[in-house]
Amino acid sequence: MHNHDYPGKLVVIEGTDGVGRSTQVEMLQNWLQVEGFGVSTTAWKSSQLISKVIEKAKEKNALNTITFSLLYATDLADRLHSTIIPALKAGHIVLADRYVYTAFARDVVRGADSTWVRKIYDFAIKPDRVFYLKIPLDPLLRRIITTRGGLDFYESGRDIGISTDLYQSFKLYQSQIMFEFERMAEANRFITLNAEDPVEAIQKVLRRELGTLLMDETLSGSVVRS
Repeated sequence: MHNHDYPGKLVVIEGTDGVGRSTQVEMLQNWLQVEGFGVSTTAWKSSQLISKVIEKAKEKNALNTITFSLLYATDLADRLHSTIIPALKAGHIVLADRYVYTAFARDVVRGADSTWVRKIYDFAIKPDRVFYLKIPLDPLLRRIITTRGGLDFYESGRDIGISTDLYQSFKLYQSQIMFEFERMAEANRFITLNAEDPVEAIQKVLRRELGTLLMDETLSGSVVRS
């Protein structure tokens, strides 16, 4: 990844499945718009070019480690050039629900070489802030079962044969994902937040941290208010 010099700012919310990323992104978007900032959002696996291809492949359980990596890299590459970079050039705050770090964690746990995965994403730009929503494994499992009514094949790691038991597979897979996120959070100085805290409390911290970033950028004339 490389640094960018666009007037806008790229802000990433990371974390495992079920930690509340999308909720926080939506709340941040509403707040920033009220404050007068131009805001764009982007989500994992939302490219108009490739998202349907990924869904169809997942429905058929047809993704192996390499194709999994390459399809999601294509998704981000398309969104980067069609959504993220144009918004940054326009001076917008871009809120990303997941970014390359999700790929770095998932692909490595699925058996991909970490150096190979990072080379695939050399085209990506470095975010200006990364927030990591962290939650222990058991509360995460309860939350997903409660909100979704069951476990997904891929988010449980069933495609890589960790365990024939769905719940055990989920725990083993997600614990490895969390381990990778922990390493990245320390190495890249993510701002780590407790995903078990009330939604409003998490949002308050996010707004405070972004407020500091945007105050400096507004004074320098980089970030555009609508």
